[in-house]
Amino acid sequence: MVEIVFLIPFLTGVVAFFLPRRPGRLLLVLTGAVHLILSLILWAGWLEPVFPAYFAVTPEGLLSLIVISLLFFLISIYTTAYLKKSDIRSENIFTGSMLLFLSTMTMVTLSDHIMVMWIAIEATTLASAPLIFTHRSAASLEATWKYVLVCSVGIALALLGSVLITFAMDIGGVDVPVSFSALTTAARQLDPLWLKAGFVFILVGYGTKMGLAPMHTWLPDAHGEAPSPASALLSGVLLNCAYLGIFKTHKIMIAAGLESFSGTILMVFGLMSILAAATFILKQTEYKRLLAYSSIENMGIIAFGTGVGGLGAYGAMLCLIHHSLIKSSLFLTSGNILLGFGSRLIEDTGSLVRRMPRTFIAFFCGFVGISGLPPFGIFIGELLIIMGAFRNGHYVGAGIFIFSMCVIFAGFANHALKISFEGYRTTVRMEESASMVWPQYVLLLTSLLLCFWIPDIFSRAITQAITASGGVF
Repeated sequence: MVEIVFLIPFLTGVVAFFLPRRPGRLLLVLTGAVHLILSLILWAGWLEPVFPAYFAVTPEGLLSLIVISLLFFLISIYTTAYLKKSDIRSENIFTGSMLLFLSTMTMVTLSDHIMVMWIAIEATTLASAPLIFTHRSAASLEATWKYVLVCSVGIALALLGSVLITFAMDIGGVDVPVSFSALTTAARQLDPLWLKAGFVFILVGYGTKMGLAPMHTWLPDAHGEAPSPASALLSGVLLNCAYLGIFKTHKIMIAAGLESFSGTILMVFGLMSILAAATFILKQTEYKRLLAYSSIENMGIIAFGTGVGGLGAYGAMLCLIHHSLIKSSLFLTSGNILLGFGSRLIEDTGSLVRRMPRTFIAFFCGFVGISGLPPFGIFIGELLIIMGAFRNGHYVGAGIFIFSMCVIFAGFANHALKISFEGYRTTVRMEESASMVWPQYVLLLTSLLLCFWIPDIFSRAITQAITASGGVF
């Protein structure tokens, strides 16, 4: 029963709303552990969907699911220590919302029906909104409303795109279930005009949730105001869920022979996102918003690589996995920095290497990894994307891509060096509990390990996902 993987966190999430602090924290970690075990069982092929018309196990879904499960388990461990040191009112709402968020994100990875996917992605918005409003300040209220309104408009456009695809079915005389797998099989019979229109609306709609420019306006505020564990989930996992909706629709376009149309649009939106991130990263004043704009950049990289296809699509999938691991680590580390310095402003930090040495190691290694430097996996992914772009004749796009990466690295490095080494009014060391540091180390080491050794089952899933989307080498 595949559905049990998202039903369990849903039920425990409901229970968590009525529990005191300590049992709620324990339930958070236990649910994360159970979810990880169930995800591994699903990878072994021991679970089958009860409702195959609505849910299915796909290679790209499995990849996203295992990343979600591992991240949530480690983030839940960090969260228990974070909650002890931070002043969060209504902690039961926070833990309950995190578990419901896990349930809805899991549902996205297992959804095969195009409308169930839409419902699941909309549900992630509703489940995560209370996390952004946790501190109940005027700024968090504004960020929450912006998140809900902007993403809801985007989701409404995605719904219209889904309806347009059903028009493509009717006009083409196609009588199959409205699922991604069935539509991919019958894609050649779909009306190309309505299919193109549907893809555009779905890209804009889910692209809003993914954080692609110019629909990204909610993302810096939401990531900046949410508590660091919630920011880690929003950036490391939620954006991937929105990408899944675009990726699966792109597979339909490829099967219909319209890959040049969808690929070109993906590359354009990808480059727009990278350029937008480069512009704002240079003059950023808050480190959490800096990480948020870095997420916009990485979503642009993934969209560009997916549009390039071939090696680029493989590189995009690698970037998707490694970005989740590294960026989640960075957002958790930002929580330590916020607790240590009491400010989100970069100018109020400094000398992290002496003040919080263990946090510094996680922060600086995360900076190296997210900047696309070796030996971390984003370097390999970006290199494959550049090679794929040149191989497919996208010389201008590759040039813009490389130039933007250099600008972003320069801007990010300036801020990271300031936080890490520049002087600060005091060099007194802050207390760093093990549970607030080692989850970041595990995430970074996982990313590092996957650069040198990818398990066969993991490698096959990546290859199958890319091959199914037209990514051949």
